[in-house]
Amino acid sequence: MRQLTMMNSHRRLWTIALSALICTSLSAPAAESQKKTPEVKRSTEPSHAISVDVRPQLFATLCALDAAGFESNLNAATQSPGRTQLRQRMLAMQGPATEALRKYYQEHALGDSGATLSRFVSFALAAGPPPKFAFEINRDSLPPDALALEGFNEVLANFYKEAQLDQLWQRYQPDYERGVEFYRVPVAELVLTATTYLREIVQSSSPRTFAVYVDPLVGGKTNFRNFGDHYALVVGMNPDLPLDDIRHAYLHFLLDATAIRYRTQATKATPLLAYAGSAPRLPASLRDDFQAFFDECLVRAVELRLRHLPPANLSSEIDQAEKDGYVLVRAIYSGLSGFEKSEPAMSLYLPDLIKGIDVPSEARRLRGVSFADDSPANDVASVDTRTAAPAARPSVSSDPVEVQLAEGQRQISARNGAAAAASFQRVLATDPDDLRATYGLAVSSALLGQPDRARELFAKVIAAAAAETGAEQKRPDPSSLSWSHIYLGRMYDVEGNRDSAVAEYRAALAVGDAPDSARTAAQHGMDAGYQTPPREAKPDVKP
Repeated sequence: MRQLTMMNSHRRLWTIALSALICTSLSAPAAESQKKTPEVKRSTEPSHAISVDVRPQLFATLCALDAAGFESNLNAATQSPGRTQLRQRMLAMQGPATEALRKYYQEHALGDSGATLSRFVSFALAAGPPPKFAFEINRDSLPPDALALEGFNEVLANFYKEAQLDQLWQRYQPDYERGVEFYRVPVAELVLTATTYLREIVQSSSPRTFAVYVDPLVGGKTNFRNFGDHYALVVGMNPDLPLDDIRHAYLHFLLDATAIRYRTQATKATPLLAYAGSAPRLPASLRDDFQAFFDECLVRAVELRLRHLPPANLSSEIDQAEKDGYVLVRAIYSGLSGFEKSEPAMSLYLPDLIKGIDVPSEARRLRGVSFADDSPANDVASVDTRTAAPAARPSVSSDPVEVQLAEGQRQISARNGAAAAASFQRVLATDPDDLRATYGLAVSSALLGQPDRARELFAKVIAAAAAETGAEQKRPDPSSLSWSHIYLGRMYDVEGNRDSAVAEYRAALAVGDAPDSARTAAQHGMDAGYQTPPREAKPDVKP
């Protein structure tokens, strides 16, 4: 009892100290903003590891998108009069810089408005301050999304001057600062709760940073990025704060480095990924990247602990996470009870938590789990075949080619490389240039442990996209093309050829209309590389 009392006393003192540190960190930017210093000077102020702030680069970039005619699919009825007025003002802009901006936008916009916004937000997070917006880091360290907008720095700088955005920023800055104040206390409470639970202290001088940038122009969608050690979440101004999104992003900030540090210990649970891989809803980027998969399950388990749900709701949430493919959440959540009774921070305790996962028992249990079906709206031909839901039984009148393609995709989802290859080969026997079947056979070859054959087929898909346009020339769909680059990048990573791997990941991110799953996988490849799971790790399939 004496020991327990001392532990609780230590924790109370530690929490008080941590609370003071976090509140100081989050309140410091507000004091700076009240000085009304020019936005250019703001970037030279001392940085804080955790902050809620505004970013003039975002304001300028989003104004430019408005002027270019970007449609965000937001409900106009929910937009403030000031937001509507600003958009109308930007659309009415005329001048050589504005015309150059609109031409640039047309050349770089993607088919999906969300993906287009994501690309320009990445640029704004990587760009330096106005009026030049020059990148302040080495080109090789730039996020691929920013690299895809080659030359936008100058285009934006010219538009910034022509549209007099410096004066417009001064007009709107008070509204932005009020938004920061609106977020500051809830974010501080969230940060304190998560940091206290994990018993981690983030020094204000830490090179790792987490920033919440408030910008009403982004609407209701949050945009989360991490460039190496720098994590940023861009949020709008809605009455219902996206606190779940902020907490999820902040837990990644706290836990990613720890998960990477103990990735070797975590590989003991690799066999469970074979079960998760058959879950249609599991993102493609996690299906054969155990490090990223373990990290995401860890974050989700901690989230459940922090939400303090009633028992019935908690059980339902864990069941749903498992049905979605996050099969480690249940075991990690259970292991967190031991962490809560211990003293070390999570950065020191995680190996003990991993050691407590009973992999054979979990594998036996998972054999009886029924995973949730994917959305029926998904078009099998346009998504990564590794995430395709089991195909519905085709009708008698179905196109034989489509039937074989769907069956091949279903077998890949079940990780049956031989059966998948047979389906795709039947298509290629009729049409050797069918790129969907070529890509499917490439994935099947990778599943069968035939890297040379897989590499040759992925290269064929990529070559078809680069070939000169002809009347009969077939082109791969964006999903097949982007994932072909990602698979090649992973192969190079496994071989230790990091430069070639990075080049492939960048090429994947440059594919227009690439699905979010591919963009996520490519970005992870850029940031952390790819390591194949140990070959000897097999799922427990004993009866």
